[in-house]
Amino acid sequence: MITADGSSTIHLPEWDEHYHSKHGAIQEAYHVFINNGLYQFKKANKISILEIGFGTGLNAFITYLEAKKLQLNIDYTGVEAYPVVPEEIQKLNYVARLNVVNEQAVFEKMHSLSWSKKHTFAVRFSLTKKEQFFDKIDDVNKYDLIYFDAFGARVQPELWTVEIFNIMYKALRKDGVLVTYSAKGSVRRAMQEVGFIVERLPGPPGKREMLRGKK
Repeated sequence: MITADGSSTIHLPEWDEHYHSKHGAIQEAYHVFINNGLYQFKKANKISILEIGFGTGLNAFITYLEAKKLQLNIDYTGVEAYPVVPEEIQKLNYVARLNVVNEQAVFEKMHSLSWSKKHTFAVRFSLTKKEQFFDKIDDVNKYDLIYFDAFGARVQPELWTVEIFNIMYKALRKDGVLVTYSAKGSVRRAMQEVGFIVERLPGPPGKREMLRGKK
């Protein structure tokens, strides 16, 4: 389906859930993950990012675009239990909406790369895709930034628990940051319980608030 900013998303009718905000997929991605996440590290030389919910590849793709602008070296890991199929990928209009037709091959390559292997396909960007459940992540002190973009707690409450956020906390380095579109009180409390210092921030279009946690 097409969201309010003209960019596409995938709708799961059995859950009545979207991969991105129906108020604007690209707008949400930039507001939550780039403006309030990646830009916290724009003066760094190199950072390591973990995305919880690789999905359509939108967050990875715009992070790649921003890395080029910021001259920031990024080691990106995307975890996804249920990869999007090629027929769905072909219907996504992100390259056109972002007006970067010269990067079409990069977007396609992000999805065609083999899983469980690190690929360096640009000067400043490497990508590792892992097909696994989030509770199986066992990285420790590895990432500077986590994009927590799982399906909402309404349909998958098990992904927004103390147990999951404890895994996220362990995966981050000291002073690492986790950003998510969610602003639920239960999510904020779970993050605080495992040790995050949590901020409420203005949300993207259609949402009043979002959360950012620091280790």
